[in-house]
Amino acid sequence: MQISVRKPTEAEIAAFSMKPTWGCGVSEFNWHYDDREQCILTEGEVTVEYNGTSVSFGAGDYVVFPKGLFCVWKVTKPVQKHYEFG
Repeated sequence: MQISVRKPTEAEIAAFSMKPTWGCGVSEFNWHYDDREQCILTEGEVTVEYNGTSVSFGAGDYVVFPKGLFCVWKVTKPVQKHYEFG
């Protein structure tokens, strides 16, 4: 179970621009994914720790979180993202 990070395609950017948004300020919190999440960050920087590893990503990245993931979000710059579950 791992987090995938890459740059989105133009088609993904266009599709996600219509998706719901979520944001938060600098913070640290535990999170569990009940379903798979895909998102594109439009602002911010985050490091997510899980299973003894960490992944960092930020504005302009396309990120996929697997269903069932338990992790810790460490938001180092305020985040805004478009997201989709399922």
